[in-house]
Amino acid sequence: MKDQDLKEVIKERYGKIARGETVFCCPSCGPTVTDQSLAVGYTPEDLQLVPELAVLGVGCGNPTALADLMEGETVLDLGSGAGIDVFLSAKKVGESGRVIGVDMTGDMVAKGRMLAQQHGFRNVDFRQGDIEHLPVDSGTVDVVISNCVINLTPDKLASFREAYRVLKPGGRLLIADLVTAGELPEEVRQSAAAWADCLAGALEKEVYLETIRRAGFSKVEVVSGKPYEYPGIEAGLRGKILSVQVRGIKAPGAKV
Repeated sequence: MKDQDLKEVIKERYGKIARGETVFCCPSCGPTVTDQSLAVGYTPEDLQLVPELAVLGVGCGNPTALADLMEGETVLDLGSGAGIDVFLSAKKVGESGRVIGVDMTGDMVAKGRMLAQQHGFRNVDFRQGDIEHLPVDSGTVDVVISNCVINLTPDKLASFREAYRVLKPGGRLLIADLVTAGELPEEVRQSAAAWADCLAGALEKEVYLETIRRAGFSKVEVVSGKPYEYPGIEAGLRGKILSVQVRGIKAPGAKV
């Protein structure tokens, strides 16, 4: 499948989630979106800090929990959806900080903007765009976060290079994502539905880490990880999908 066709499949799937036409997680499905969110690392206190409609049950981690966000920082969320991580980050960086959410799905961006306006979040900015070509100026961001999104991109190296570009020297990357232990079956790799389910696009763990290093990041490390199980997983995929949270640094002396 061509990259653009693949992106249209993903946009359609997540557009339906944004509009409330379907409930889908990526793919830690449980009885409710709250259960799904708690299962991947959010706390009940986290969920009370954000608009209820921003909690969609998507994601495979909680990057804000490990990003060590500080007052006044500028944060960029890659694939921000309806904004759960944007709003959590906004609480942590305060009124002197700023959070930018970028998502390629127009319905998600519209929902994030609506919720920000309704709930008085004045330090957030939702932008529609492709994370392989970010609508963000170079060297303007302190922290890049993302939650189960890079695996959806056809060109992961381009996505990480863009993250590196927009970071200030000394800036940091904290990504929650799915990777694999070994190769996935070819029929999974070729399935558009499996791409939208955050499975087919997942890289093998060491390849994923090396891709981040190739983009320019240093001190790349897995800070947490575990096997990723979910109801209905195919027997051939059990134990092959891993949920990881990865940290990297743009060296302080790097050029903008």
